[in-house]
Amino acid sequence: MIYTITTKKSIETIKSEIEAKAKEVGFGLLNTYEFKKILESKGFPIEKDITVFELCNPPGAQQALEDIAAISVYLPCRVSLYEENGVTTLSTIGFEDILGAVDVDERFKSFMSILFENLKRVMHSWDN
Repeated sequence: MIYTITTKKSIETIKSEIEAKAKEVGFGLLNTYEFKKILESKGFPIEKDITVFELCNPPGAQQALEDIAAISVYLPCRVSLYEENGVTTLSTIGFEDILGAVDVDERFKSFMSILFENLKRVMHSWDN
């Protein structure tokens, strides 16, 4: 499941504010991938402005990686930003997908749930 929300805010507004919004809930911005620019520079242009932000919560990453090394394939948390049918859209991998990929106990589920709620708070920063 991909967790997706929409907003009336512009892509440029979100790009300029996401780092500060993430910081408010304990996430830092590690990297940004602007696929339109990346692919165009490789000779494979796309029309859509798609940007992926890699966000990290260091204490959360430490605990997750200490418990289950295989969860590293889902880290850092990624939020995708793009326009679809005239609407600004933000998406991330769903909490259920991450937990379904590894064998976890209730303590770990609770921990991951808190991290995912904070990631959703970042995404909902631009609710209308």
